[in-house]
Amino acid sequence: MQRSFLMKNPSVMIFLAVLAVFTVLVTVGSEAFGAGFISTSFVKTLGKTLCLALIAVAMDLVWGYAGILSLGHFAFFGLGGYMIGMWLMYERTKEIVVSSLSQGSIPPTDQEIVDGIGSQIFGVVGSSEFPVIWAFADSLFLQLVLVVAVPGLLALVFGWLAFRSRVTGVYLSILTQAMTLALSLYLFQNDSGLRGNNGLSGLQNLPGVTASQDDVSMWFFWGSALALALGYIFAAWIVAGKFGSVIRGIRDNEARVRFLGYSVEGYKLFLFTVTAMIAGVAGALYYPQAGIINPAEIAPIASIYLAVWVAIGGRGRLYGAVIGAVLVSLVSTFFTGGQAPDIDLGFYKVQWVDWWTILLGLSFVLVTLFAPQGIGGLFDLVSGRKHPDRHGADLGPDKGSLQEEEAER
Repeated sequence: MQRSFLMKNPSVMIFLAVLAVFTVLVTVGSEAFGAGFISTSFVKTLGKTLCLALIAVAMDLVWGYAGILSLGHFAFFGLGGYMIGMWLMYERTKEIVVSSLSQGSIPPTDQEIVDGIGSQIFGVVGSSEFPVIWAFADSLFLQLVLVVAVPGLLALVFGWLAFRSRVTGVYLSILTQAMTLALSLYLFQNDSGLRGNNGLSGLQNLPGVTASQDDVSMWFFWGSALALALGYIFAAWIVAGKFGSVIRGIRDNEARVRFLGYSVEGYKLFLFTVTAMIAGVAGALYYPQAGIINPAEIAPIASIYLAVWVAIGGRGRLYGAVIGAVLVSLVSTFFTGGQAPDIDLGFYKVQWVDWWTILLGLSFVLVTLFAPQGIGGLFDLVSGRKHPDRHGADLGPDKGSLQEEEAER
């Protein structure tokens, strides 16, 4: 009898079990459905952390397995947030406008309602007209489609231009960073159609829902947990099959894979596009929990942080990417949320809000130098997992096709 994919990959089963237990514990401890010892604000923090873990899985796919160091995946994350944020802000504003106009003696016309919504949303940037990009803002279904379509299309176009030119290595990283910077600078403009520096706000309020924030926070937490579970299964399924073998081959020796007849550019483009779409889904779940999104969220530094999370957790290991994202997110919340006490040295007062980014950068340097396999490597030691010992084995049509330095990887 042929075993199922999950049975062949017990690590996936373990991850799903841990995630399920974690979800149940948070639910039991929440203010909405449990004992109440986990505050609503912390539930939102945990939900956002799960979204960051999802984009970390996407980053690990494209970097840890395919060797493409993208410094632009947080741009796709932000675009997903903007797409769902447009619907949330439009519908929420519509409720306010309709409620206000209905108090008059004459019922408002549809055009008056639209004009009122436009004035409320775009008055902050001196306009009242809806830009073309808001054409589908009143349709939840279409905006959900755009959550994956817009990041996917941008990744498809950018990837096609970059990969067909065979741009690799640090040059590709610089290009992805330049793309992110260009998008961020564009969104900062008031005429971008997305309210410039003001961004989209009030996203935590679900239109037509009278439930409390306690309940809403749990709904998004469950949605984030489900998205992470499905994203992890999908990523594990990709890397477990032939596709995973090919992208690992591209990472280790792109020229050899191309010589064997594989369409290297096609594999890269597909993975780059799919991971961008996953990032868009993560962003669409993240920003309603954050309540606001602005162009600063898409700044290049955010994508650099993402690479740091994956490196600390252990790239090339899906669970390592999750560990890195969760650990850094929660520790960051601890240090920057005023929970860590300042240290008074007499001649200098250490304030963790200022020193946290330095600690994060130092951690990245130390992991790179002394523990390149990241935290995930510790699990390999505990579980006794060993890499194949292929020293001296010929893995190609000619003798010496596997070099000694390759065997050590």
